[in-house]
Amino acid sequence: MNTQKMTRIALMTAVICVLAPLSIPLSSLVPISLATFAVMLAGVILGAGDGTACTALYLVLGAIGVPVFAGYSSGIGALVGVTGGYLIGYLPLAFCSGWFAKKQGYQLKGMISGMVIGTVVLYTIGTIWFIVVTKMPLMGALGACVLPFLPGDALKIAAVCLIAPRLRTALKLTD
Repeated sequence: MNTQKMTRIALMTAVICVLAPLSIPLSSLVPISLATFAVMLAGVILGAGDGTACTALYLVLGAIGVPVFAGYSSGIGALVGVTGGYLIGYLPLAFCSGWFAKKQGYQLKGMISGMVIGTVVLYTIGTIWFIVVTKMPLMGALGACVLPFLPGDALKIAAVCLIAPRLRTALKLTD
């Protein structure tokens, strides 16, 4: 791994760590945060492998106690608590975002496809884990953990589509 690649991974890890704690608590126990935006951005900018790597690094930092999770929380408890499935779901979100974007030549269709598919996987993992932890029925969990987040996630996807191509150009990423 060369210095430029390590620097890009570190930079995007820092972006996730700065944006992810910014959140709005909801009564459903799952807050609205900028984490999904930052993870999708990392995937699209860095690609599937490096985007997933910086997302994994973010999760490790949070797990060891750096307050980078929503609401400036941290620790293993966050990974096994009600939002733990969503945190783990960031890994496939980053991977899908990067993989589909690259597969489609970083065109709009590929970026949107990857982020939508990644978000579906994120919601699936997160909601299943939420149900396991809370014992809430499926429809209640969908109403609490998925439906309220759809409009915001659509806006985040649109923002990534606007920002990522410019950042890829500025970082001189050509793959």
